[in-house]
Amino acid sequence: MNLIFELSKKGREGIQAPPMDVPQAAVSLPMQRKMPPRLPEVTENQVVRHYVNLSSMNHHVDKDFYPLGSCTMKYNPKINDEIASHPGFSALHPMQPAPTVQGALQVLHELSQALCKIAGMDAITLQPAAGAQGELTALLIFRAYLLKRDGNPRKKVIIPDSAHGTNPASIAMAGYEIVQIASGSDGLLDIGGLERVVDADTAALMVTNPNTLGLFESRISEAVALVHAAGGLVYMDGANLNALLGITRPGDMGFDACHLNLHKTFSTPHGGGGPGSGPVAVKKRLEPFLPLPVLSMKHGGYFWEWDRPDSIGQMHGFYGNFDVAVRALTYILTMGSDGLQAVSENAIINANYLRARLAEHYDLPYSQACMHEVVFSGDRQKARGVKTLDIAKRLLDFGFHPPTVYFPLIVHEALMIEPTETESKETLDRFVDAMIQIDRESQAEPERLHDAPMNTPVRRLDEVGAARNLNINYFAQTHGSI
Repeated sequence: MNLIFELSKKGREGIQAPPMDVPQAAVSLPMQRKMPPRLPEVTENQVVRHYVNLSSMNHHVDKDFYPLGSCTMKYNPKINDEIASHPGFSALHPMQPAPTVQGALQVLHELSQALCKIAGMDAITLQPAAGAQGELTALLIFRAYLLKRDGNPRKKVIIPDSAHGTNPASIAMAGYEIVQIASGSDGLLDIGGLERVVDADTAALMVTNPNTLGLFESRISEAVALVHAAGGLVYMDGANLNALLGITRPGDMGFDACHLNLHKTFSTPHGGGGPGSGPVAVKKRLEPFLPLPVLSMKHGGYFWEWDRPDSIGQMHGFYGNFDVAVRALTYILTMGSDGLQAVSENAIINANYLRARLAEHYDLPYSQACMHEVVFSGDRQKARGVKTLDIAKRLLDFGFHPPTVYFPLIVHEALMIEPTETESKETLDRFVDAMIQIDRESQAEPERLHDAPMNTPVRRLDEVGAARNLNINYFAQTHGSI
């Protein structure tokens, strides 16, 4: 495929700039360019075809199955994009006075109410831009609450060894000591191990439920009671909420706070690093500590409230990721309560279908039924000289995005597969057939897997070298300079 710079011909034009609608101002000499920018001279149709061709080379959820475990890459309904693109939302300025954006504030208010009901919580902030920032926000709320209650924020936060990698990072950033406990032989939180580390220095327990093995923490009530009895708080990483909608709620399990990934559970596209949104929902006693400003309603109108002396302060500018919030509310209203419950039920059915069909061909470290995702091990294939990475690369040749690999860390050669609710049985069967063929190839022709992918526009890359020597500038690649 021709690169856009290679298509450039002097004198070609692709746009007509509109007349300036702002006063012209001189640019000071130090700020002026020393040479014209190196921009391609191409027509509009060349630009459009270039980017359409690029998009067809990439894998995305509109193209085929994207079973990225723990990331919930479900299909994104186009009605969400249509509503978020409405000029009444997309053309707003974040610094407009509240009286001029009442419709947008109503969206945030209604979404807040819906998310609190879904989570079983009393109050919420929509500010955090992603799940990791939601974790940090909650831990800072915990710290402020404990400091006000006891005059002591306490010292440590407990996590299981199956925790998401962002959990320990958030704990450290909040100024706490990380205490990790081993999971039990069943892959669940070890209550005995938790008992041994909970004490008067425990600020919180952070748990993902279902956990990163796709297993529901069936003894969560005991864990919550243990931490609460010691005066600590309990936080749920809501990354896997897609398994719980309409079935159970974090608040009903006893959690004091949780975050909800709008870009996962509520269907905003988030491949390539964004956008995201990780609202934090809390119980009533933590509400005074929510970030500023807090959206409030008075005399039938919405406004931003800043007079909250116990608040941890602002975590994100303006309204948070507003377009993600619009998509999330659209999704919730479209699905309704019955539809949201069906989301989780179908996600669980799909994951267990894959579990049952692939158990004969890939090792299953934990035998119990899973929730929304299933974790296999590639140890059997590794013994034949085929690594999990080889399996992942070979899947690309079948038109599938690979699942998450090598996570969670407590599973050797992990293959973490989340089918979500949006995939049909026919798609799942195609995926199973591909996985079975790869298993057979690992026995009959392992070198084929070492060379994969073979049918993609770009063959296997030196990923370590690319990460250490990142260079995405066209001129530096082709001409050695910018």
